[in-house]
Amino acid sequence: MFLEPGGAAADEDGVYIVYMGAPASSKGSLRDDHTQLLDSLLKRKKDALVHNYKKSFSGFAVLLSAEEANSIAESPGVVSVFPDPVLELHTTRSWDFLKYGTSVMMESNPSSDSNLTDHGSDVIIGIMDSGIWPESESFNDKEMGEIPKKWGGICAKGRDSSTFNCNRKIIGARSYGESLPRDVIGHGTHVASTAAGAEVHGASYYGLASGTARGGAPGSRLAIYDVFSSQNRGRGSTVLAAFDDAIADGVDVLSLSFGSSSILQQEFIKDPIAIGAFHAVQNNITVVCSAGNDGPNPGSVVNSAPWILTVAASTIDRGFESNVVLGNYEVIKGEGINFANIQASPVYPIMYAKSARKSGVAENATRNCRPDSMEQELIKGKIVVCDNEDSLFPYINKQNEVKKLGGIGVILIDDELREVEFNFGAFPTSVISSKDGAKPDIAAPGVNILAAWIGNDTAETPEGKEPPLYNLLSGTSMSSPHVSGIAATVKSRNPEWSPSAIRSAIMTTAAQINNNKAPIMTEKSTAATPYDFGAGEVSTTGPLQPGLVYETTTIDYLNFLCYHGYNTSTIKIMAYTIPHGFTCPKESSIDLISNINYPSISIPYFDEKAGRKVIRTLTNVAGDAKTVYNVSVDAPTGLYVQVVPDNLEFTKFGDKSSYQVSFSIGNPLKKDVFGSITWSNGKYKVRSPFAISSKNGGLAFE
Repeated sequence: MFLEPGGAAADEDGVYIVYMGAPASSKGSLRDDHTQLLDSLLKRKKDALVHNYKKSFSGFAVLLSAEEANSIAESPGVVSVFPDPVLELHTTRSWDFLKYGTSVMMESNPSSDSNLTDHGSDVIIGIMDSGIWPESESFNDKEMGEIPKKWGGICAKGRDSSTFNCNRKIIGARSYGESLPRDVIGHGTHVASTAAGAEVHGASYYGLASGTARGGAPGSRLAIYDVFSSQNRGRGSTVLAAFDDAIADGVDVLSLSFGSSSILQQEFIKDPIAIGAFHAVQNNITVVCSAGNDGPNPGSVVNSAPWILTVAASTIDRGFESNVVLGNYEVIKGEGINFANIQASPVYPIMYAKSARKSGVAENATRNCRPDSMEQELIKGKIVVCDNEDSLFPYINKQNEVKKLGGIGVILIDDELREVEFNFGAFPTSVISSKDGAKPDIAAPGVNILAAWIGNDTAETPEGKEPPLYNLLSGTSMSSPHVSGIAATVKSRNPEWSPSAIRSAIMTTAAQINNNKAPIMTEKSTAATPYDFGAGEVSTTGPLQPGLVYETTTIDYLNFLCYHGYNTSTIKIMAYTIPHGFTCPKESSIDLISNINYPSISIPYFDEKAGRKVIRTLTNVAGDAKTVYNVSVDAPTGLYVQVVPDNLEFTKFGDKSSYQVSFSIGNPLKKDVFGSITWSNGKYKVRSPFAISSKNGGLAFE
């Protein structure tokens, strides 16, 4: 959860976001300083306004010079001014995998299946993405009741709006340009159906992954916010406009499957997603975001603010083989989806790209099949084996280069890519292993996910086939809506629960073993840690009855901002509701973030001599019967963990009880270490993972 404070300097002309914190009132009236500042600007630059944020928070996006931006940043009531950032998309069977991959004790009523079919139709999931294809059968509104009275949004106003129809499933849709919120990319449709698509039998991608497609909360409503263009990129100013609308419209859950690059992360008051999510959570909306696809390297998680439920991607038990048959009929297992028209017997010559190296070209370039690195006469008519080590040169470029030189197929060697079956189209391609030749909060299926698709996609349609109605995608984009669907289901069962209670229920009931009852592994076949999957693989049933939850309070979030160096006056501008007399603690530093009441414990900069103590508070949500929870600790050798008291008693619903955890070590840490603290009363298990990083160590998760 730790970001390097950065914030790009306002050093060029363009669109800037002026963030001014909370609105004047819950009714969305403009603050006086907001009105005065904007009026002053527009008198000088009549057409400069891009967006005006006035419903759920204060601010605007406007065309400015660098000098003007720096001047406005000094104005009273302004929290931050920053350039409008570019955000990128983080680009079914998965629900059955989740259902059978985890096991928890449940009441006889509700049944173990009820979370998938329970309709909770008053819950509204807001999807910020590339729009939606409303005609997909996944968005039919059969057997759905009337639209909830709390809904205050709109449906596709603009030109040709008669060609875009909402219903009792898609109850609202907004776009932020001249076009309708109709999806032309496919990503938004896929995400929306994964979160809340209706049950559709016989769905498949040209016969692959055949079965029943359904969302995590098939009875929930969908509100669509189209914030992306056809180029797969969106602007932070547009995303803030969507947050402003969605909060006022009345959504219960917001699902975002995009973000900035991990190398371009900004501090929280210059991050549009962190800003929008902060105000959404203050309005009791659960915000679920993908963790990004830049990993699995340390520090590669994005959307890591503590008020966001951040989701990593895991795999499911689905694979699409694209095997390589050698001349001796030995079979090397490969992965990938393609519709190649070639023989299945070994009649084509295979060569390693390195053997076709042009004179004067670096060997590494040839091994990776870079342009102008191979001799055409040697490649022609052959299947070419390419290393896939160069992240700056994607596999599609290697395909194109081999194809241009007359090759008839490509075999990519890549241990990590092999875990994700890409659609390689009609050109024969397979991925094999070299062996053959923090935050996040939670993990959910994100690889080979079948979900609804746009109905007019001819660009990637194999020759002679109709456009697919369903498609297979991979990435944390696909994992985030899984958790959004679960969050919506939990909300439908517990409408009074706060976003932090819902997050806690999801995190503390997660599994650390796969559906084969073995430990979850990384794509490199090493044991996964909380840096890889947070609390573990999300469960569909456990969050409905977690027993106890960790409530992260407004004070916790405000103190978090204090620990990150923001002063009391800035924080008071940001928060609409703030406890009377609130001030930042006298001693505020980033290493104190472990003090907030979060379902996990992250201790960076661990002082090996002094050790560390943290306090957590649990709330009973299991009923009014008296119950006692006992603690168990899983800690690595050399780390000493003491929990006081070692049992907690609850007598009624809503009871709270606190405990203290002391961490100490006998010898200096050589690497980051992990463990967990679990409270159990014999019926419920409430597990909190922890991560300890050395005083000079790297990032820790939260």
